[in-house]
Amino acid sequence: MRKTILLTIICLAILPFIAADKHSSAATDANPFFTKYNTPFETPPFDRIKYEHYMPAFQKGMEQEKKEVAAITDDPESPTFQNTIEPLERSGYMLEKVRNVLFGLQSAELTDEIQNIANEVTPLLAKHRDDINLNEKLFRRVKAVYEQRERFGLTTEQAKLLDDTYKNFVRGGANLTAEQQERFRKINEELSTLSLKFDENVLKETNAFKLIIDKKEDLAGLPQRSIDGAAEAAKKAGMEGKWVFTVQKPSMIPFLQYADNRALREKIFNGYISRGDHNNEYDNKAIVSKIATLRVERAHLLGYKTHADFVLERNMAKTPQAVYEFMNKLWEPALKNAKKEREALQEMINKEGGTFKLAPWDWWYYAEKVKKAQYDLDEDELRPYFQMENVRRGAFDVASRLYGIRFVERTDIPCYADDVQSFEVLNNDGSHIGVLFTDYYPRGGKGPGAWMGSFRQHERIGDSIVTPIVYNVGNFSRPSGTVPGLLSLDEVETLFHEFGHALFGLLSGRSYQNLRLPRDGSELPSQIMEHWAFEPEVLRAYARHYTTGKPIPDALVEKIQKTKRFNQGFTTVEYLAASFLDMDWHTLKDTVRVDPVGFEKQTFADLGLIPEIVSRYRSPYFSHIFSGGYSAGYYSYIWAEVLDAD
Repeated sequence: MRKTILLTIICLAILPFIAADKHSSAATDANPFFTKYNTPFETPPFDRIKYEHYMPAFQKGMEQEKKEVAAITDDPESPTFQNTIEPLERSGYMLEKVRNVLFGLQSAELTDEIQNIANEVTPLLAKHRDDINLNEKLFRRVKAVYEQRERFGLTTEQAKLLDDTYKNFVRGGANLTAEQQERFRKINEELSTLSLKFDENVLKETNAFKLIIDKKEDLAGLPQRSIDGAAEAAKKAGMEGKWVFTVQKPSMIPFLQYADNRALREKIFNGYISRGDHNNEYDNKAIVSKIATLRVERAHLLGYKTHADFVLERNMAKTPQAVYEFMNKLWEPALKNAKKEREALQEMINKEGGTFKLAPWDWWYYAEKVKKAQYDLDEDELRPYFQMENVRRGAFDVASRLYGIRFVERTDIPCYADDVQSFEVLNNDGSHIGVLFTDYYPRGGKGPGAWMGSFRQHERIGDSIVTPIVYNVGNFSRPSGTVPGLLSLDEVETLFHEFGHALFGLLSGRSYQNLRLPRDGSELPSQIMEHWAFEPEVLRAYARHYTTGKPIPDALVEKIQKTKRFNQGFTTVEYLAASFLDMDWHTLKDTVRVDPVGFEKQTFADLGLIPEIVSRYRSPYFSHIFSGGYSAGYYSYIWAEVLDAD
């Protein structure tokens, strides 16, 4: 199950940008957003987009959508699906075009300039969306179509789009009084800016932490590739001769797994779990508390007891009670297994002569030792067989065999960074399906985690098809020196997982962009795709040693299969703890501000979470729920995993 969250946006060129007044008329000259992209498959022209192009494009996009909405409301004909719902669905094309690019860059390659533009435009976009959702004339037409839906002979897709559209208006405040709508607008504006600031703070806190090592003996236990990567990072930071480790997972996880220096393991672990909780300019605690109370207030305005009730009404789970019952069934056996694993790790500590009690920063280190003792498997010996390019090829091959499609790398499609690659996706008969971008290595401006999004979604307009442009973003172990990017088992699984999301975006074949999939169903395609990563037949095809080209030995394949359930108590408990935390935040019933640290402690105390395991996410950096689309929905990963198992 993956860590982060799906945001709907992606890549952009980071090339020298020309300083200009972004609001001047000159800024609109040759603005690539104003014309059809002159690129293969009309992918964004990353090499031509400049900072000064954004605000004029946003302004023009909002003006254009307002005119499109006015054309619907001023139509003298009686409302029908064809003259109301369909044109509303097709409206806002230009706005979506620029929005996908800006916020894709804001997630994948943030700069101060992009952040400033995002800060400026976010409240404007919130107001623009509310202007549409709260347009009384427009809602009357939508409602009229909805109430007469049986007489229009709609297809399944059309009926679904109508249902979603009507409910979006109701949930967007259309039935509120004028006074309530005014407050509703202010809440939405404030939430949009708070979420943006939350993400910015997490990124800056992540980038700020550096574990600087200047004594070679403090590197004891670490694999050479980790040492070389840290030396390279130090050199880039102007500290040649030292070693720099960060809380980006490709740097941190091997350190926690292998570094013999316990005090340094504690330091890097605490650096990771304390992000956003430092009482500095990037502290997220007040933001978390404010977001939670604003969501409660908005839910109350709309007639719901809690934000979770509001969200889950349209998910498969339907109610908070159903989610809690589902998670509680999993929690007890998972915690029982985690306690057994704790005993095994403590036994290993004692066996080695340790006189201390297992702590959270010890778990990864001693789990590796126990795995080596029980299965004769050291994860680091597997990495040479999982070169990133080979793993990606393995995922492509599975899709080719399952769905009859193929992937052809394109070097003529502009990308926003040197390590981003683009692929044309085709049917076996050569017909075009879409474009996939892959962006797999950490950068200073990239948010943590892994996600999939779209520059453009599939839809049908009359007899023509708009083909999708999707992307996968990750933060995997990057190449170092002459050694290519060699992935851990977790990174391999993540690549396959996110590729499952990409396949859904490429192959969904829907007629309308805004057909909505329930959040707790959206993870199913990716959960299913994960299974192929370590199937023996698939492994033998793509897992090849990066120097010899020889396939992974059967003995290692067998060990991978045997260890699939190793440490699953820990993995499930840390994940479920975060899921319970999410639900507790979003089942608050009043608007009294609470202290996030105390709130967390109470949640985990009520659960009986053992102190040796820390929740996968703490509130100050829980981007999935405070800036992503997973509020009252982080349970979705394991919900989909159960569907997948069925």
